[in-house]
Amino acid sequence: MKYKHYLADVQFDDETGIFHGEVGNTRDVITFQGASVRELRKAFKDSIEDYLAFCKERGEEPALADRQR
Repeated sequence: MKYKHYLADVQFDDETGIFHGEVGNTRDVITFQGASVRELRKAFKDSIEDYLAFCKERGEEPALADRQR
């Protein structure tokens, strides 16, 4: 999955029926989950937006391993 240059890996937990995702191209830990693909996509975008807002609030540059924008 990709959103605003952030890339995520997704796993499906068959026992719980939940998708789990983690952004892989950042030094910070950003995770998200959803019970459906629609929920997962929304959670991914919401997590990135929350992360960017958090960085802005703290006056920090968001960590992105691939700085090509």
